[in-house]
Amino acid sequence: MYYQRMGQMPAKRHTQFRRPDGSLYREEVMGVAGFAGIQSILYHHYDPTRVLRVEKVADAKVQYADFGPLRHRHFSTQNVPAGGDAVTGRQVLIGNADITMAVARPTEPMTYFYRNGQNYECIFVCEGRGTLHSIFGRMDFEPGDYITIPYSVTWRMSFTTDENRLLVFESPSQVTTPQRYRNWYGQLLEHSPYCERDFRGPAALETFDELGEFEIRVKARDEITAHWLDHHPFDVVGWDGHVYPWIFNIRDFEPITGRVHQPPPVHQTFEGEGYVICSFVPRLFDYHPLAIPAPYNHANVNSDEVLFYFDGDFMSRKGVGQYDITLHPSGLPHGPHPGTVEASIGKPATAETAVMMDTFRPLHVTAAALALENPDYAYSWIPARHNGHAEVTPADAAR
Repeated sequence: MYYQRMGQMPAKRHTQFRRPDGSLYREEVMGVAGFAGIQSILYHHYDPTRVLRVEKVADAKVQYADFGPLRHRHFSTQNVPAGGDAVTGRQVLIGNADITMAVARPTEPMTYFYRNGQNYECIFVCEGRGTLHSIFGRMDFEPGDYITIPYSVTWRMSFTTDENRLLVFESPSQVTTPQRYRNWYGQLLEHSPYCERDFRGPAALETFDELGEFEIRVKARDEITAHWLDHHPFDVVGWDGHVYPWIFNIRDFEPITGRVHQPPPVHQTFEGEGYVICSFVPRLFDYHPLAIPAPYNHANVNSDEVLFYFDGDFMSRKGVGQYDITLHPSGLPHGPHPGTVEASIGKPATAETAVMMDTFRPLHVTAAALALENPDYAYSWIPARHNGHAEVTPADAAR
């Protein structure tokens, strides 16, 4: 992200900065990739290393199920049971060593603070409104927001709504805007589908000079560990730099269109090592007089494709509903469902909104995903029989 500053700080870094009583504020450098990547400097009332006690809470390693025969897959998450908070309510469905995708329907407040020490988090808000509170300040969120939280940021999420739904990506690599959208200074270029004005950083610093016992649950080494501090973790009086939580709303993504159908990279929004995240938003269709707006069949040669159907009318798919997920693995061609190509011709626009995750290593599924699967999806490209006969069944297709 671009440079920001908030609150109080000395004129020069690594110099004396004193509290009103004459004691020193405590400086902390938070950086990515050692000292070679982006960083921020924070100034605390108390040393962030002051820990009263430590205790293991739970294992956090994702357990995957047997993938089974290679096939296209469809998972319905509409009725995933609600419960837990913004962290404990997560159910990982799909993932690999580069990224995981989880869903959550939080109903409980977070009674602790949270810090992910091993992954960047990108949280897509499907339903609900509230506030992300962090050591960098507060940020209000709403449906359609991508909330990106860097490694080791201490935070807590609160909701002002009863119905809440999140799609959560976790990645051991940094979540960034695509390199091709930026110049060598990091500024977003004119052909980018968004600009710096579309991103929201912390809006107000929340500073607490308060002693007591405060629990921070830290995720690291595939475990959750509770650390009790003797002071409120949001004791920062000022910070500056390039590392901080930020929000981008999917409605601010400006679609790239053309005379003929554009390939999926035009929808790319973020990237990390081994994956990309894309946004499909309402857009005008292709304007060549003979254009076919529906996507063409294409083979996933070396990537797995996952689509999360957020809202609207999904023009290339039949039988998928809001909050459904499809997985099209590498090794198989995939494309529009029968009849959708013809139906798309002549239409001026689409109203679909979806989030896509493409990975460059095979994805795995969890037992929680298998419980949500529609087993007939792999056979849904067989057209209906003519002369009044019923559609082909999975048993027919298997012959």
